[in-house]
Amino acid sequence: MSILFLILPITLVLSAAAVAAFAWATRSGQFDDLETPAIRLLHDEGVLTPCRDKSAPLVAERDDCPPPTSDL
Repeated sequence: MSILFLILPITLVLSAAAVAAFAWATRSGQFDDLETPAIRLLHDEGVLTPCRDKSAPLVAERDDCPPPTSDL
């Protein structure tokens, strides 16, 4: 029975903290737009390909790749 005197206040404090965190998130606008992040995942903004030399036939060349160096 004495364990209830320990568990009950801990449970009440944790529950109050959860309610306070939810209220803060709601007031700060965390739940305003629930659809856009899910839709944003579906839009392909282009896949970056690794920089390779021009001898690799199936890789598209990127504009920001450094110039090739000769290791001779």
